[in-house]
Amino acid sequence: MRFIADLHIHSRFSRATSREMEVPMLDRFCRRKGIALCATGDFTHPEYRRLLKEQLEPTGDGLFLHGETRFILNVEVSSIYSVGGRLRRIHNLVFVPDFETAEAFSAMLGRYGKLESDGRPTVGLSSYEMLARLLELNERAFLVPAHIWTPWFSLYGSNSGFDSIEECFGDLSDHIFAVETGLSSDPPMNWRLSALDRRTLISNSDAHSPAKLGREANVFDCELGYDAVLDTLRNKDGRRLLHTIEFFPEEGKYHYDGHRNCRIVMSPEEARRAGNTCPMCGRRLTIGVLHRVEELADRKADAVPADVIPFRSLVPLAEIIAEALDKGRDTRAVQDAYNSLCDRLDSEFSILLDAEPADIARVGGELVAEGVERMRRGEVERIPGYDGEFGIIRVLPGSRRTDGDEPTTVAEGGQLGLF
Repeated sequence: MRFIADLHIHSRFSRATSREMEVPMLDRFCRRKGIALCATGDFTHPEYRRLLKEQLEPTGDGLFLHGETRFILNVEVSSIYSVGGRLRRIHNLVFVPDFETAEAFSAMLGRYGKLESDGRPTVGLSSYEMLARLLELNERAFLVPAHIWTPWFSLYGSNSGFDSIEECFGDLSDHIFAVETGLSSDPPMNWRLSALDRRTLISNSDAHSPAKLGREANVFDCELGYDAVLDTLRNKDGRRLLHTIEFFPEEGKYHYDGHRNCRIVMSPEEARRAGNTCPMCGRRLTIGVLHRVEELADRKADAVPADVIPFRSLVPLAEIIAEALDKGRDTRAVQDAYNSLCDRLDSEFSILLDAEPADIARVGGELVAEGVERMRRGEVERIPGYDGEFGIIRVLPGSRRTDGDEPTTVAEGGQLGLF
């Protein structure tokens, strides 16, 4: 069975998250987007876990059902601890097959932090110890390091991470069979590290609002059950994980180096020439994902190892429509056009991945169809994100769509310029 899975989201009980992030609304948006399997997020939060028990029906295969959407019990945990004289801040995704394990894991985690204060709990427990305790509770439970390149909170993060999986997880490293690449990197960037060759690369939305569901996702062709998904990831099975759905990585908010307060953005080469400091104020730049990949890479940028899982880079449909209509992404005109397309052409992913351009043009207009075609060919303009600011991907020639002021960059020769 072919299906799309988004395995990292948050509920309304996480900070800075929409109040619409509840199970009934998740089901509604998953159907609209074409997502069959969705993470619950936040199962360690006591009130949300109570609601999950009320609103989800067990399917008997480790998943749960609401409406037409299956859910997998999941939480992102923020661990803050010291190793080797350095403070580490690591985010990990935890998956469990039943509420009994969710209860036991939450009880254990509650000894290290206040679970009711945030759906994504912050605890003083190391990644290694958390994985060890998880495996003691249930051998079918698993842990996936989240958005592994994000500067501030990730396994390889430039500010508080590690240089290897082994440095973080020690003798439990073999239990890390999958990693999440995050919005600011794509598979080719991760292929540059031979240490990741035997790990499955997955991509997820990390959505904080329903509209962001599926902005990155995974396309499976296997039984829609917990153990089938687990086995596919554990074995990096390219017959059952067909491809991942990716942002163009420049759209991620940490792709390039930069300093948001001064509106400065730099490529890794430019940042190195500047001593990794802001040319406006002299403070240290936030070192982005591409720079960090280059620091740890043991392959060239065009390397393609054996047995890689394919990927497809997409632009969210609402962004393509906004560009075609020359209107804001969240305007009524864009939302009406989006709903019309999804109503008549099945789902957002059906439109982005499979729909015939003539059908898209008939319903949404020639410019939307052209934007989808250009996106599929990778013919896009890319303005990289940096230091917490999302980048911009433009799919139509001559478009000037932007969601804010464009940053200052350092041009060749060290002169300040504009994108």
